[in-house]
Amino acid sequence: MATMLRNKLFWVFILVVFALPVLPAPVRTPEYWVTLLNYIGLYSIVAIGLVLLTGIGGMTSFGQAAFVGLGAYATALLSTGYGLSPWLGLLAGLLVTTVAAMLIGAITMRLSGHFLPLGTIAWGLSLFFLFGNLDVLGKYDGINGIPALDLFGWQLDSGRRIYYLIGVVVVGAVISVQNLLDSRPGRAIRALRGGGTMAEAMGINTAWMKVVIFTYAAILASISGFLYAHLQRAVNPTPFGLNYGIEFLFMAVVGGVAHVWGAVLGAAILTVLQDWLQSFLPKLLGSSGDFEVIVFGVLMIVLLQFARDGVWPFLARWFPERRRADPVRDVPALPQRSRPTAAEPLLVVDRISKTFGGLVAVNEVSFTVKAGEIVGLIGPNGAGKSTTFNLVSGVLQPSSGTVMFHGERIDGRPARAIVRRGIGRTFQHVKLLPGMSVLENVAIGTHLRGHSGVWRSIVRLNGADETRLLAEAARQIERVGLEKHLHDEAGSLALGQQRILEIARALCVDPTLLLLDEPAAGLRYQEKQALAVLLRKLRSEGTSILLVEHDMDFVMNLTDHLVVMEFGTKIAEGKPAEIQANPAVLDAYLGGVE
Repeated sequence: MATMLRNKLFWVFILVVFALPVLPAPVRTPEYWVTLLNYIGLYSIVAIGLVLLTGIGGMTSFGQAAFVGLGAYATALLSTGYGLSPWLGLLAGLLVTTVAAMLIGAITMRLSGHFLPLGTIAWGLSLFFLFGNLDVLGKYDGINGIPALDLFGWQLDSGRRIYYLIGVVVVGAVISVQNLLDSRPGRAIRALRGGGTMAEAMGINTAWMKVVIFTYAAILASISGFLYAHLQRAVNPTPFGLNYGIEFLFMAVVGGVAHVWGAVLGAAILTVLQDWLQSFLPKLLGSSGDFEVIVFGVLMIVLLQFARDGVWPFLARWFPERRRADPVRDVPALPQRSRPTAAEPLLVVDRISKTFGGLVAVNEVSFTVKAGEIVGLIGPNGAGKSTTFNLVSGVLQPSSGTVMFHGERIDGRPARAIVRRGIGRTFQHVKLLPGMSVLENVAIGTHLRGHSGVWRSIVRLNGADETRLLAEAARQIERVGLEKHLHDEAGSLALGQQRILEIARALCVDPTLLLLDEPAAGLRYQEKQALAVLLRKLRSEGTSILLVEHDMDFVMNLTDHLVVMEFGTKIAEGKPAEIQANPAVLDAYLGGVE
């Protein structure tokens, strides 16, 4: 009943918003308010791109106003200077923006920390001064006399007439971003916030995904600029400077930087508030000035203190919840890679070393993992086990030595290239996205087994591919015993369950070798027994396993072979019974035995 009510309220709200410009007298909406609504729509389109870029992708940009300028100037120049159709101006603006965004993004998106926002300020200012210094663009006077849009013979020559086009674009932007986020590339985008290490270990090219979302956010800003130019019928550099870039980011943050509809809400709040303050504050203070900027600053500090997720979460309860459907099960399984012959050397680590300055973390370690066996890598804390794992999986590059997998040398390759060859892994410190469901987290592991790209996902032509990927994720969740938590947020699980989730995600890679970094840590006794049963089952199905673990009872009763490390060096190797009796091992763990 509550859901039905929310649905009705939502559609009533949408109907009222769309009916505002055509209400008859005496309730006819004033032209001023129609203009304000148009600006809210234009700002929303830019802020939606910032939700994708900043709220989801985790990359702060202050330069989006410059991309608005590219779209505005492209259509202004072609329609006034060359007499071309504004719609050709739209295409030209999108082309110029795409090329510029990809070039700028390829450089800027490699920055991190405070260097990234500083980089966006730099290129934003560069484009702003470019607009103001080119003769062909009218310098700081800009371009006037831009023609009105003509849509199927209907002249959009007033705010009321262009209102619906802007509204349709806003709704289209919301739907496109939501479609993208609920897809294979969308999960890759969301994985960026979980850290590049996890994303790369699932086969995601993080550098490319950053450029992709940077470019799409720029395209949305360019479309907003196109509409702005034909609404205003004139352009000049002023609205495309750093101040507006900051305001766009404020809109996304105030509304809720991680929520697509929050961008629309934030644009509405700041646009209406700014308009009201510009009228109210001079009367209150008795002088004119940009006092609203001071108020915005104070409000932003208060918001960041008490509502860091923005205003949207407080209103979301009145809007319909998105239904989370169970994955379709009766679909063909994804293709699986062939398994190697039992006892065949699968992973051969030969004298690998890793130094960090003067510290030798791993010193000429060698061992072999054969097909169909479970190998344990053990040793005291600080022995270099996790570093060795990272050398095998491509997170770190060895200083010397070689790593061979299936007869192919893989040391020196990035993690995403190694996982493509059939090595899946978990992490010592759990790496997942706590706000995403268990199903979505596990489905990140299917990234390399899907084919639908960004543009097919935006227009929702990825249905068949998406169905198979989610079905595979559900199968692996059921396989590890987490089916009751399919739609639960991953962050709500206990630590032990989160580790099991990581195993399910790694299994989605369809690995022939599984690297497990302390998989039993945080598990209760019964959970450890269930994990041991699962790992033995995987071994019987042809999956080899290399694991790091501190629980000696768990390791001794599970593994076929053990490698013992201390201070970065291998001190023993053999079957569990041999290791238990090895004096060097006893000395490492117990400090010597009389």
